[in-house]
Amino acid sequence: MKQRFSSLDVKVIAHELSKTLIPLRVTNIYDLSSRIFLLKFHKPDQREQLIIDSGFRCHLTSYARTTAAAPSAFVAKLRKYLKTRRITSISQIGTDRIIEFQFSDGLYRLYLEFYAGGNIVLTDGSLKVLALLRNVDEGAEHEKLRVGLDYNLSLRQNYGGAPELTKERIREGLQKAVDKQQEPSATGKKQKKQKDLLRKALAVSITECPPLLVDHALHIANYDATLKPDQVLADEALLDQLLDALKNARRISEGITDTDPVKGYILAKPNPAAKKSEDGEGVADKSTLLYDDFHPFRPQQFEKSDYTFLEFDGFNKAVDEFFSSIEGQKLESKLHERELLAQSKLDKARKEHEKRLGGLQHEQELNYRKAEAILANVHRVTEAIAAVNGLIGQGMDWGEIARLIEREQDQGNPVAQLIKLPLKLYENTVTLKLDDPNSAQEPEDEGYETSSVSEDSDDHEEEESHTATKKAAKVEPPAPDKLTIDVDLGLSAWANSEEYFGQKKTAASKEERTLLASERALKSHEKKVTEDLKKGLKQEKEILRPVRKQQWFEKFIYFISSDGYLVLGGKDAQQNEIIYGKYLRKGDMYVHADLKGAVPMVIKNNPNTPNAPIPPSTLSQAGNLVVSTSEAWDSKAVMSAWWVTSDQVSKTGSTGEYLAAGLFNIKGRKEHLPPAQLIVGLGVIFEISEDSKARHRKHRIDNPTIVAQDEAAAAEPTQEERTAKIDSETDDDFPDAKIGSDSEDDFPDAKLDGDSDESNAESDTEEQANPLQSTSRAVDSESEDEDVNASLNKKDEGVTRALGTLGLSAGEVQEDAGSVADSEHMSEAKAKRHLSARERRLLRKGQLLETTPGSSEALAVPDADEDDEESAEEPSVADAPARAPATVTSQASKAEGSRPLPRGKRGKAKKLAQKYAEQDEEDRALAMRILGSQSGQKAAEDQAQAKRAKEEEALANKQRRREQHLRAQATGKAAEEARRAALEGNAADDDGEDDETLKTNLLNLDAFTGRPLPGDEILSAVPVCAPWSALSTYKYKVKMQPGALKRGKAVKEILARWNAAGKNPKALDKHSNDVERIWPREIDLIQGWKETEVVGVLPVSKVRVMMVGGMSKGGGGGGGGGAKGKKSARGGRGSKKR
Repeated sequence: MKQRFSSLDVKVIAHELSKTLIPLRVTNIYDLSSRIFLLKFHKPDQREQLIIDSGFRCHLTSYARTTAAAPSAFVAKLRKYLKTRRITSISQIGTDRIIEFQFSDGLYRLYLEFYAGGNIVLTDGSLKVLALLRNVDEGAEHEKLRVGLDYNLSLRQNYGGAPELTKERIREGLQKAVDKQQEPSATGKKQKKQKDLLRKALAVSITECPPLLVDHALHIANYDATLKPDQVLADEALLDQLLDALKNARRISEGITDTDPVKGYILAKPNPAAKKSEDGEGVADKSTLLYDDFHPFRPQQFEKSDYTFLEFDGFNKAVDEFFSSIEGQKLESKLHERELLAQSKLDKARKEHEKRLGGLQHEQELNYRKAEAILANVHRVTEAIAAVNGLIGQGMDWGEIARLIEREQDQGNPVAQLIKLPLKLYENTVTLKLDDPNSAQEPEDEGYETSSVSEDSDDHEEEESHTATKKAAKVEPPAPDKLTIDVDLGLSAWANSEEYFGQKKTAASKEERTLLASERALKSHEKKVTEDLKKGLKQEKEILRPVRKQQWFEKFIYFISSDGYLVLGGKDAQQNEIIYGKYLRKGDMYVHADLKGAVPMVIKNNPNTPNAPIPPSTLSQAGNLVVSTSEAWDSKAVMSAWWVTSDQVSKTGSTGEYLAAGLFNIKGRKEHLPPAQLIVGLGVIFEISEDSKARHRKHRIDNPTIVAQDEAAAAEPTQEERTAKIDSETDDDFPDAKIGSDSEDDFPDAKLDGDSDESNAESDTEEQANPLQSTSRAVDSESEDEDVNASLNKKDEGVTRALGTLGLSAGEVQEDAGSVADSEHMSEAKAKRHLSARERRLLRKGQLLETTPGSSEALAVPDADEDDEESAEEPSVADAPARAPATVTSQASKAEGSRPLPRGKRGKAKKLAQKYAEQDEEDRALAMRILGSQSGQKAAEDQAQAKRAKEEEALANKQRRREQHLRAQATGKAAEEARRAALEGNAADDDGEDDETLKTNLLNLDAFTGRPLPGDEILSAVPVCAPWSALSTYKYKVKMQPGALKRGKAVKEILARWNAAGKNPKALDKHSNDVERIWPREIDLIQGWKETEVVGVLPVSKVRVMMVGGMSKGGGGGGGGGAKGKKSARGGRGSKKR
């Protein structure tokens, strides 16, 4: 059996891996064993798994494997250097069995060696070894390998290119083989007769072609491969033919990667242990074949053998199937061996208990027969006891007594013949041989009956009795069985019989006790063996199962309603953005709730009839799941959700800013749904083939009422007209959609248009509110704002417009919300002047503004953070500290520096100037050094310099964030405009492909059903969490309510119940005809799930499992949440504790 790659296999697999893996990034690296590793790669909508078996194989796999709990030291190093790196190149090194993976354009390189003991070497860009699987000492054919050394590629096979294939090269290689064969053995032993000498000689000299490919070329050329090298060297014609064959092999090797994909072939032998198929030998099944070899070409030398060729579209698929099948068979055999071992232990324990009970029953029966035999021969037993006691009473020696009994037996004494020698006089007992009355009873009764009838019956009876007598005479009765019974000489015959009856009763009571004890011991042993089996199965790796390809909607919260509509929800704010931008289309519904933690849901309408109304049941089910994902689930509060159409949802706020991720603006009226039931279910939805769709019908597909509804909808006003009409009505009629409602702060993701109450109050005193005005931030305090507003009413309109620029949008206060002024508002704000804190205080005192030289330098709208810093750092003009020349100053600091000093300080400064008028900088520095104040001054300068650098860095970071924020605003607004155009039917051509793909995916929802029908081809099984009412027709479903059981434990319990039900022969329908029973294909797909995969489907935290379906009529009792069937110590609602 082939176990490792050849050089040609390495070339082909490197070519196929480069086609698949080059644009992907490394997700993670795992240990499967000490020399087998798993590398996971990903890019959007594509995931791959690479298996590396050091020294043997390397291929992509489609099977899920169990990884180690913790990474090894080698894997930890690989993760450190390669995780999240992108693959940029995969190639073979020369013609050697080495594959090179380059990451990040050669920044790191990973070398896989598939010869000798194999190795995995990680190097940097300069080929310095960073990590390797095993250290290699220097040898004749390999260099030393250690961490820190260089990995030498020049020593690899044909690194600079394969040499030209010539006749001299072939002749030289064959001559070396002949010389080696003629060398005498160094050990003096006889050399064995060697076979395939020509093939071995070519394998050593022609290294660019593997031996099997050379053999393949020789068979194509009809060249005799059994020739010896010296025969080929002696004949030039044979040498020329060999050269042509080798050139053909080289052409095959060089051109094998020209075809895409490269065909892969597995050579399989018939499995002698497997049963032959009834259809005939033409059917090739995995169970009837044993994989033996694999190649990227079809070997000519095996065409006429008993091999079966299995062809695959891609060499990687062939390799994966070859090794995964062998690996799966090994895992299955290990699991089967453990189960057989556990079963043998149980069988052995049962046999021991049965043997013990059988011995007690046999003892009872034997004692009863002995007692009956004594009673049946009471006279003979009495005579024997009396005879032996008489001899003992005469003082006869025990040996003489035995000899006397033996002589009497020879003479035919009937009493002596009852006694069995040797005597047990030392125990005061003798052994008697008595007839078993039970075995002799039936023949005796039959003989007596026949003789009595022959004497007293009439003529007719005489004839019958005569016939019966003849029959009885022909059949001779068997000799009665003899029982050897020990009789106590000190007891009478009756007392001996009573003794045996007593032993029988003792054995019966002992049997009862043993039976009870054995049952307990057997149950305990079975429990122990079962636990050992479970522990052993956990230690063993799981059976290989194909990796299930996830559907496009499984990355979200999803379910299909009872009417056949797909409902999608995001697991986080980013997924909500993806659903809004990529999947929310015209005719869809947006369902949400004014509850903390609630997840908004989008109901996808039928793309063929986007104007058709969504059924109320689907809206109710989506609302139920929205409420269940909120805090209402934990508090068990019954709340309601609401829904709007897709054109009522927007990403732009009332002031035109683009909202942050996860925040949406709702326009118009919200339609509220009935209170939601806090009941969800975990179910299984099956994907069926295209041919099986005809057996299933969806409610929203092929519905004749849709056409009539479309015609009626054409006569009704459009949604935009209805929305405009609704908006024109008063806010009092619809308090839920009222602008500026109190629910905005509690539920920012459902934020409505409009400003706060304070901005509405200011709009009463002004002709038109500033579009940048917002009261979500306070400049100084509420009292100060009131004073400013009061002064504005008394001053001119120019001052009023200047103060209006003090208010900024809510997005500048909350930078993460992403809502800042758009470019139009920013251009208007550039013409307005900003007032400093001093100027605001002067306004409050009623003084006029004085224009300062630096006041016209800052007209742009500043950040709220900068304004707050100024107001905090400058509580008053007199207390403001002086700044260094390079410090960024505000308007107030510049005005403060231009003011004259007070009178006392002016005189002091004048005296200092006169005193040190003749002192220059050098004299001043020397004087300060003598006074010892130089260090303090230097420290102050350093501190001031560090502070200035920190402020400059903060200012640069703030400007960078602002620019990044403005770019995000521009991008978001452009996307919003594109989406709005798509809703209006003016979409660009670039979105056509995405819309067609989405339409195809939505129309393919008919391939998913919760209850397959007989004859359906089931492709996959998908876990789904949905409101309980949406799972009414599902075959496998679990009812869950708010509880105390964590969802991970709940999923584990549910899957365990389904797996146990699949092993129940009463619940399993092997023929897959009964829709109420479990089908083998269904349970196999469910067993292929991973627990983490199913846990991620549940959008709720803690649950209480109410019912488990999957068996007959979907039944199966369910226990409570965390109690696992135990009764609670406290009585629940409606219960009474007694």
